[in-house]
Amino acid sequence: MHPPREAIELSNILHALGDPIRLAIILSLADGEARACCAALTQELPKSTLSNHFRVLRDAGLIHSRKEGVALMNTLRRDDVNARFPGLLDAILENSRRIACSMDLVALRQVG
Repeated sequence: MHPPREAIELSNILHALGDPIRLAIILSLADGEARACCAALTQELPKSTLSNHFRVLRDAGLIHSRKEGVALMNTLRRDDVNARFPGLLDAILENSRRIACSMDLVALRQVG
């Protein structure tokens, strides 16, 4: 289910983060807080689709899932990813946040 740190591969990480939904999940988990899911996504996507996205992220070694009651709580495996590929995750997250901010500014200009 969760690959050990030494089995985390760059190609799997890049594949997992190449999907905008999975990237949004990682951005949501980046603050370090364990979450069952991202509230905005749960309203937009079927549960089976979300489950598949979380499975891909788990298999890539990006998240750790644990049961808490009936919910699956997810945390970002930042330390494991950084141990294998120093700075990679931070660079991806920072770039993604910058792109999201730019897109927000464009949307605001279109409204205003």
